[in-house]
Amino acid sequence: MKESLVIIPTYNERENIEAMVRKVMSLNHPFDLLVIDDGSPDGTADVVRQLQEEFPDRLYLETRTGKLGLGTAYIHGFKYALKRGYEYIFEMDCDFSHNPDDLVRLYRACAVEGNDVAIGSRYVQGVNVVNWPMSRVLMSYFASHYVRLITGMPIADTTAGFKCYRSKVLQTIQLNKIRFVGYAFQIEMKFLAYKFGFKIVEVPIIFTDRTKGQSKMNKGIFKEAVFGVLKMKINSFFRHFDRY
Repeated sequence: MKESLVIIPTYNERENIEAMVRKVMSLNHPFDLLVIDDGSPDGTADVVRQLQEEFPDRLYLETRTGKLGLGTAYIHGFKYALKRGYEYIFEMDCDFSHNPDDLVRLYRACAVEGNDVAIGSRYVQGVNVVNWPMSRVLMSYFASHYVRLITGMPIADTTAGFKCYRSKVLQTIQLNKIRFVGYAFQIEMKFLAYKFGFKIVEVPIIFTDRTKGQSKMNKGIFKEAVFGVLKMKINSFFRHFDRY
């Protein structure tokens, strides 16, 4: 039975993708891996296709035309996972800023400890970020503080993109109603899981900035997160959060 699926969106990640695939495939827990590539001109998808010959039953590829946004990539992956009956569904970056070894810890937090959402958190035990300039650390840290203030979520790392969901969370959250496509998508998903009353836990991780490839982060991404949160909170007053 297929149980755990890791979803990794990619755009121009040729330098990282083979090492990431091989690392995930080597873990003690049998994770399947879905790469969602947005038409990378550097041939990222071609590398994945070659690796599929080596891992035919565990490595999957979905290709899309052009950069359609991080949030839409994950929603595409979530629907793929639910359709195929996966129970534990993970999201992570391809650039090794998220340590693949921590996938096992996130899995245990849900499958063994009984949580519905496990977040790989940079800020639940101080600030655990390596190789970021101080300006970016402060921007990220205070953005999370701002989100907590507006939404009331008891989550230290509200913008984290390293997570495990139980399938029932994604089935309950109406994915077609998700509005954000950038990093604010990460906030919206956590907010909805919180409002629906799911059990959320933060697992401390060390976040290490990429050493290969180009970062996709820009000020516009944080602007969407900061100003979108107010609208998200206001809209929540007019929505029912009943799981039954």
